[in-house]
Amino acid sequence: MDPLDPLHSLVLHATDNGVSWITLNRPDAMNAVTWDQRERVISLLGAASADPAVRAVVITATGKGFCAGADLRAAPATSSAKEAGPATGGERVAGDVARTIRRGAQHLITAVLDCEKPVIAAVNGTAAGLGAHLALACDLVLAAESAKFIEVFVRRGLVPDGGGAYLLPRLVGPQRAKELMFFGDALRAADAERMGLVNRVVADAELAATAKEWAERLAAGPTRALALTKHLVNASLDADRSTALAAEAWAQEINMTTQDANEGVASFVERRTPKYRGL
Repeated sequence: MDPLDPLHSLVLHATDNGVSWITLNRPDAMNAVTWDQRERVISLLGAASADPAVRAVVITATGKGFCAGADLRAAPATSSAKEAGPATGGERVAGDVARTIRRGAQHLITAVLDCEKPVIAAVNGTAAGLGAHLALACDLVLAAESAKFIEVFVRRGLVPDGGGAYLLPRLVGPQRAKELMFFGDALRAADAERMGLVNRVVADAELAATAKEWAERLAAGPTRALALTKHLVNASLDADRSTALAAEAWAQEINMTTQDANEGVASFVERRTPKYRGL
């Protein structure tokens, strides 16, 4: 946590045992994210990718909400009124909304998808709208028993943003995705697990410990192999067979240049536990 950062109290950050912990900290607002908070999370994800000492990431929150989506009432501190739209008194012109979505919600989601380290969502409470998509963009999703997922957009007469119409059909199929988005009903954690949106549901009191266990296990793994595996799986959803197999072959080529790959083979031959360094 950087004490010089004016947002350090709203987005808590700490690195422990190779794990970057990113914690939304606006419990009074159910952790609805402001523009500046969003930019800090994006920056922290980018920093995690570039830092060899970081080998896994956890995104979580304080209070009863994981993230209630974007805070539509909060104006960005550094963006122009026109870019932010009418909420700041600027006059909207054609292209403003699309630009805002690209630079805002979509940028946040792609930062998670493109992070070179495995990202775990530890969903401690309600994840609504963009908050649900933030969780679902993560590589693994842990949810507390009290957590809920809500495609809240339809309740406000809005179209889903933050890549929701891209993510959901790939996780649960188009019919289930439409059901969630058309009705906007709250989905309990247990039902989300049955549908395949959540990897595991745990007791509320066990969420942090389980996230720590999973993250540290990932942090002890072959970091570059995990990054390549993440890329292969994500890219496969948009690729034909020949493209996917070509990507797999090149990923193997790249990975075999890493120290961890050599360590993995050597440890197998020598019948010992591998010691991966993330290199």
